[in-house]
Parts: sequence; structure tokens; C-alpha cells
Amino acid sequence: MDKNVLQSIAGVEIYPIISLVIFGLFFLGLLVYVLLSSRQHIDAMSQLPLLDDEANFKSNLNHDVIC
Repeated sequence: MDKNVLQSIAGVEIYPIISLVIFGLFFLGLLVYVLLSSRQHIDAMSQLPLLDDEANFKSNLNHDVIC
């Protein structure tokens, strides 16, 4: 493939900047979500893989306080 293909596209220099901004906003949003979530919510979600059946799953979610 020719090395100059991307240079022939008008305005191509904006695409890396847009992708970096999207990447940064995603992880900033994830950080805000983690910092603002309650400890009870995190504890309940951490127990989900260890539950045996659907009945335990529903009872655990009923006791959870989801923000």
C-alpha cells in the first residue's frame, strides 16, 4: 500500500484528535461512575458471579440500593 494514501485525504489530521477525545471521555466517565457509586452497589455487583441460581440473583438485587 502506498505511504501517501492518507496524506491525499483532506482534513485527515482531525481523526486522531477526535479518537483521543472519545477515548479520554470514555475513561473519564468511567472514573466518575466508579467514584460516585455507593459501596452497597459495588458489593452487590461483586457477588453476582458467585450466585448459584436465579432466585438468589433476584433476592440479592432486591436488597441492593442502585443509584
